[in-house]
Amino acid sequence: MTKIDPSKLDELLKVAGKKLNIPPDELRKQLEAGKFDAAMNSMSKSDAAKFNQVIKNPKMIEKMMSTPQAQALYKKITGEK
Repeated sequence: MTKIDPSKLDELLKVAGKKLNIPPDELRKQLEAGKFDAAMNSMSKSDAAKFNQVIKNPKMIEKMMSTPQAQALYKKITGEK
């Protein structure tokens, strides 16, 4: 498994935190604890339901992560070429 460059992870957390209106450190703590409360609270009910459906289904996560967009984002975050 590829390690994510900490500086790139910090940048991703800053961007996500800004969109979710959550301090990056708080977002990191929640994600590391497996909690998505902050993200869920800032989503519409429809988006939150879709998100819950995906995170509870490993096959859906696998399918989502195999998309070209997800692969490109992963490579950008990890610095892979």
